Formats: sequence, structure tokens, C-alpha cells
Amino acid sequence: MHPHPSPHPPNRQTLYVATALVLGIVVGELLNLTFTKDSATLLHSIEIFTVLTDIFLRLIKMIIAPLVLSTLVVGMAKMGDVNTVGRIGLKAMLWFFSASLFSLLLGMVLVNLLQPGSTLHIPLPALSATTGLPEVKPTLSSFADHMFPKSIIDAMAGNEILQIVVFSMFFGVACASLGELARPTVKLLDSLSHIMLKITSYVMHFAPVAVFSAMAAVIAQNGIVVLLSYGLFIGEFYFALLLLCTTLGAFAFLFLRRRIWSLLRHIREPMLLAFGTASSESAYPKLLQQLERFGCDDKVCGLVLPLGYSFNLDGSMMYMTFAVLFIAQAYGIDLPISEQFLMLLVLLFTSKGVAGVPRASLIVIAATLSMFHVPEAGLLLLLGIDQLLDMGRSATNVFGNSIAAALVSRWEKALAH
Repeated sequence: MHPHPSPHPPNRQTLYVATALVLGIVVGELLNLTFTKDSATLLHSIEIFTVLTDIFLRLIKMIIAPLVLSTLVVGMAKMGDVNTVGRIGLKAMLWFFSASLFSLLLGMVLVNLLQPGSTLHIPLPALSATTGLPEVKPTLSSFADHMFPKSIIDAMAGNEILQIVVFSMFFGVACASLGELARPTVKLLDSLSHIMLKITSYVMHFAPVAVFSAMAAVIAQNGIVVLLSYGLFIGEFYFALLLLCTTLGAFAFLFLRRRIWSLLRHIREPMLLAFGTASSESAYPKLLQQLERFGCDDKVCGLVLPLGYSFNLDGSMMYMTFAVLFIAQAYGIDLPISEQFLMLLVLLFTSKGVAGVPRASLIVIAATLSMFHVPEAGLLLLLGIDQLLDMGRSATNVFGNSIAAALVSRWEKALAH
């Protein structure tokens, strides 16, 4: 796949998104100060903002399934044999599990050091309060349900990335083994992937509006005040994310050397987009484009990125340990280190089982809380600021996946200069 010319110079588009982010905060705070919390004007404005963000996220989701399918199948067909696919997949999965475990561990160490739950000066929710989250217990069978498709149409309709990956692998390997006979199909899918990336460049024009609306809606609803009462917790969480990104970046530097700076330049727009919309998915098409521009092998990206979106959500992993231990601290429950390690292992595997479920990390946290007898109602402490935390973890997820794609390309000696 060839790099595609950007609709704007990349730095200008990044500037638009960053400006939209700041404007959203200003407009949101003005609305919050001008109107009371239950005023019709405020609620109406928030509804308009939410709809605008929703339109953008829907347009992005519309692109993801055909894009993943086409890039993966073409990549597999070009790799030509199962061994290469297996080798790249294995390297990617080893990296994913190492990075996930590291994120969980770092989160655990920092929460124990910083004790954010102990310094919270707000009333705790009643133990009987309900969180309103769907009851989804992460089990082995739910993991299998999310992984193996019973119908590819169904998987694409539900944007189940993992199922699309499994189908595409079979399809791509079959195309490779049939050679000449499958060439027209591969050619068709190759052209489909270019079409989807072209559509991405059209949809991206709308990104600043979406980021502006997402920010304005959050701030209009809660005001900057929410940042003050939770300021310490939010600050500590973002510090932890920064530490995680720095460590992952430093590890990548060992292999990429000076090129790590070029990688950061290429991924800043997808990261800003994920940050502004609080959705890692919103950055997927743009990230694929930017990684190929940076020099990652398109075949490697086509396989590593969709797998990463299911298995390598470093920011979300850190959020899970942070949230569970924060709630335990807030209720004054002291979890011994042995239980915390058990919790890490539980999170490492259960988090892989709910990929594709909306607000998946909150559902995993709820399941983990009940497992370790910490009041689930404690989640209500986080629901108000979940969007603000989600922004950081979505951007970190994007960062983690781009590091994974760059490293696997490098290890495969497939990183262009």
C-alpha cells in the first residue's frame, strides 16, 4: 500500500485538532458557568455536542471493518506462507503480553506508593447503589464468543475486530495458497483498502468538530470544578500514563534509535484524536496510514494493529489496576500484595475477553471488584470523571500499538528508511 497524500499538511491538521480541544474546554466551561445544571439550554447544548461527536465516531466505525478485512487479507496473501504469519503473530503477542503485564505492574506499584484513594475528600456512594453497567462476566466462553465468528457478516456488523482478524487470517492464507486463482480477489481487496483510506481522509476533515464537541460536552456537564475535587487522582493517573509511555518509548529507542522521534511526529495526530474523542478506535484508520508513512511494513501493520486493538490496550490495563485499588483505598480496604498479584493475573486475562464491549474496562473493573469483595458501588466514584480518564488511556493505547507495530516491523527487518 502506498502512502496517501494528506488532505492537509499533517502539522496543520494536528493544529486544528489541538485548537478544537482548547476551544471545547473554554466553551464548555462558559456554558457550565452561565447555566444551572438542569437548565434546558445546557442540556440541549450537551445533546447537540454529543450528537456531533457520535456522528464522527459512527463514520470511523463504518470504515474500520472493511479496512481491517482488506488490509489483513492483502497482507496475508502477500506474505505467502503460514510460517511468516505465525512468526509475526507470535512476536506481536509476546510483546502485547509483556507490555500489558508491565502496564498492570506499574499501575499497581504507583497506586500503592501514591495512595490516591486515601486522600479523597468526597462522600462515598452507598454500598447498595447500582452502577447501571450491563452484567457481563468475563469468562472463557465469552472470550471464545468474541474471538471466533459464526458469521463474518455478523462480525462486521458488530465491529468485532477480533472476529474479523480470525476470518481474515483464514481467508488470506487460503488466497496465498491458491496463488494465481485468488489474484483477482486480492487485487479487489487491495483496491478496497485504498478506497477506505481515501474515505478516511474525507472523514478526518470532521475530526476537529468532533474533538471540540466531545470536550465541550464533558466540561459543560461537570465544569472544571470536577477536576479540582478529583484533581489529585486525575493528576496521578496521567503521571502514571506518562511514565508508562516514557518507559515504552525508551525500550523502543533501543531498537529504533533516532527514528523514534520521527515515529512520534507521525503518530501525534492519531494520539490527539484519540485523546479528544476518548476513543482509540477513532484513531485506527489514521494510525494505519501514518505508520505506513513512517516506514512500517504494510503487511506487518495490517496484522499487528487489529490484534493490538484487541490485546494491547496498555492505557486501559493501567486504568484497571488504578481503578480497582483506588476504590479499595477509598473504602479503607487493605488488599494484601499476594491478592494484588492475583488480581493482576485476573485482569491480564479477563481484559482480553471483553474486547468490543462498550465501556469494556468499566465492566472488567466491576467484575474484578466483586471477585475481591470490594464494593462495586465504588465505581460510581469514577463514572463522573471516566470520560476525562478515558481520554488519557485512549491516547496511551494508540501510542502502545504504534510502538508495537514499529518494533515488530523492525524485528522482521521490514522497516523502510
